[in-house]
Amino acid sequence: MVGYPLDSLFEEVAFIAYHFHWPLEDILNLEHGDRQRFIEEISAINRQMNEGSESAEPSPGIPLEFWPG
Repeated sequence: MVGYPLDSLFEEVAFIAYHFHWPLEDILNLEHGDRQRFIEEISAINRQMNEGSESAEPSPGIPLEFWPG
């Protein structure tokens, strides 16, 4: 059985932890797809902030049921 590449997992966890300040356990408890979605959302927010464009369409946000705790 082939697992998810450990380097990729560390990168994803570090990215989410850096931006959301969530504990390691909460991030590791996320399903892979949910973790990927948070990474996409964080990246979109960062792009919008870096562009500084008021015309960029905002993301609809992350539904509350996906927030840990």
